Parts: sequence; C-alpha cells; structure tokens
Amino acid sequence: MRQSIAALLLTLGASVHADPLIVHAGSLYDGVSDQPRHDVSVIVDKGVIVAVESGLAHRTGAQVIELGDATLLPGFIDCHVHVAAKLPSRTNAVEDALSHSDIDRAFEGATFTRAMLQQGFTTVRDLGGGDDTVALKHAIAAGHVDGPRILTALEPLGPTAGHGDARSGLDPALDHVGWDNGRVDSASEARLRVRQHRRRGADVIKIMPSGGIASTGDDPRQQLMTDDEMRAAVETAHGLGLKVAAHIYPAAAIEAAVRAGVDSVEHGSFATDQTFALMKSKGVFLVPTLSVFDVFYATARDRPDLLAPGTAAKELANDLLPKQNMPRALRSGVRIAYGTDLGEGDHTLEFKLLMDSGMAPLATLRAATSEAAELLGLSDRIGTIAPGHDADLVAVAADPAKDPAALRHATFVMRAGSVYRRDNHPVVRD
Repeated sequence: MRQSIAALLLTLGASVHADPLIVHAGSLYDGVSDQPRHDVSVIVDKGVIVAVESGLAHRTGAQVIELGDATLLPGFIDCHVHVAAKLPSRTNAVEDALSHSDIDRAFEGATFTRAMLQQGFTTVRDLGGGDDTVALKHAIAAGHVDGPRILTALEPLGPTAGHGDARSGLDPALDHVGWDNGRVDSASEARLRVRQHRRRGADVIKIMPSGGIASTGDDPRQQLMTDDEMRAAVETAHGLGLKVAAHIYPAAAIEAAVRAGVDSVEHGSFATDQTFALMKSKGVFLVPTLSVFDVFYATARDRPDLLAPGTAAKELANDLLPKQNMPRALRSGVRIAYGTDLGEGDHTLEFKLLMDSGMAPLATLRAATSEAAELLGLSDRIGTIAPGHDADLVAVAADPAKDPAALRHATFVMRAGSVYRRDNHPVVRD
C-alpha cells in the first residue's frame, strides 16, 4: 500500500493524501516571523498540521517528502481574483462577454484555478463571479476538480451606469436575466442584494462605491454609490457574518466607504496620506492589485481594440498611478493583503510589483499568507504553518529573504494535506 501511495505521488498534478505524512525541509518560514527555522519537519494527518518539529521527524508508517534545501512556506493566498477572467491581451472583451455562458466560464475557471494552485496559491477570493463561481467552489471542495480553496462574492453591488453595470456601452434593447443581480440604486436594494447573495452561496460581499477603469462610461474618480447605500450593504453583510470588499479609487470615496465599515479597499489608487491614516485607524486592509494595472496598461498600449469601448484611454491615463502611490501606502503602515485582480495569468507577478514599489520580500510573503488570512477571517485555519492549521504548504528553491525571485517559482504545493506539485522532491518511507 505504501509503495502504491509513493507511486501515485510521483504522478504530476495528482491530488494525493497519505496519513500520516511528513514534509522535511532545509528551511521554513511560518508566515509570521522574519526568522527562518532550519532543518524542520511538518507532520500532517488528515489534512491538518499536527506538529512542527526540528530535524527529520519519525512516525510509524509515515511517508516522508524530502524537500532537501528548499524553503517551506505557508500556501499563498490571493485576495482578489476573477477565476474565469481571461488575460485582456488574448480576447476581445465585449465579444467574449456576449458569446460565453456561465457554463463556459465555469470550465474556463477550472482551468485557470488549476494553474493558480500550481503557482502555489492554495486559497483565493473571487470578487465578481456568478453561480458558475459558486459551482466551481463546491466542485473543488468536493475533490472533483483540482484547485485552490475559493471564497466568492458573486456579482459586485453597484449602481446603474456604474462600474459593474453590464449594460453600459451596449444596445439598450439588450437584456440578460443576470445583469441586475448586482444592481443597487437605493439602501433598500443594497440590503436585498446582500441577502440574495448570501442565499446563493456568497462568502463575502463586494461593493462598487466608485467608477472603474475597464468599464464603459463611468469615471474612476467619482463616487457613484451613496453613503446610505454603502452603509446598508455593510451593515447587512456584517449582520450575516460576511465581510465587505470595496472597489474604490478616489480618496473621498475611500474615506466614505471606510466610515461605512468596509473591511478592505481594493485598488485604492488615488488615496492620500489622510486616506491611508483613516484606513489604518479603522483596521481596513488595502489590496493594491498592481498586477491588473500592469497587464491592462500593456494591452491598452499595444492592442486597444481588444478592450471595451472607451476604456483604453482610461487605462493609459490611470494604470501607472497605483504603482506610483504604493510607497505612500507603505509609509503609512496600512495593512496590506495580496491580490492580483487576475484570473488567467501569473499570480506571482504581484510579489515582484510589490517589491519593486519598496515592500520588503518577507513583508510581501506575509501579505500573501498571514495578513491575507486575517483579512479573509481564516487566520485560525490558513496563512501560517502551525499545529491545528490546514496543511497548506508551498516550497521554493531558495530563501526568499535572500533571493526574492524564488517566490515566483513553487517546486512543491500541498493543499489540505493533498500534494498537487512535487518537482524533484523524492518520497521515502519512514
């Protein structure tokens, strides 16, 4: 039996669970401390970390995954994804939206989330899907599909003609049964939509207080939801035990949303020192999503015809600003959680962009592990390597404090005790 388990572990992409299982590594960062431990074993049983011990641990009947000189880290967390979103450089945005169904998007999401897992992301938070995202979340949880643990927000809540209005820029006669699922034009509608989203399987609520960039007709520098609408959405969500993520760009709108009680500000591109100070005082996280601006700016520059009508100019005018503003956020001390705003593509890009903006390598690691887990409300389960936590583990070839680029190349991935990637790391019998 042990030999058959070891043989299965050799299969690339296989989801395998062996109990007990020992993962032995040359170094380990637990996701909290900046000081690594050396020559460490993590003992996993039934998908949970039961112990972290020095040296090569021994358990009768255990399989040992030998990581050698690799550095073991907590599984990465991306707090802002759109699981079925294609890279803008490879498809026409309007054509794709009108020619694909939710079933198409579910299959595309399965492909993209499998890639996220291979990159080391064991948990992601989808901030703008639909019933297809809920179905994918359940399929992964049931083991039918390989992928990260998913938290989903369903359709973002925002006003008519706002960033989330699917009708903007289209023939007014066009209609779709799902296009009003996120529409909020009053406080009472905000309460209703939050309750409907919870009923349909939402784990978090996303609101759109300001305009956006990759959308037609709205202005990213304007607040479009009223203060009353935001307060109603937040109060209802919190009453149901759901956190609220807010897509916002301008400083005044961010401050209004923070006063309304949101848990995270997504993007926050035009925030000021005053804005960040208010966020810090309220414990509100910033999720900068520098990656999405990077990839959309390149598309607006090189292939503007692929973007939604009127959006290329907005991309070119605004996409360089978040990176320029990031050092201000770092100086403020606001809490930062890792998020890319991508579906298809390289989700490790955010590590590089954060570090290029002045964030220390191990601070970026914490943003993608323990800090992200805190934002998601899952710090008792994920984000650190500690007994009692889910066995979400990633290995990289070098110490990221000395070689930050190592964070972009996972050589081993485990989620909840199952191995999904194991590059040249042998399995031995205890």
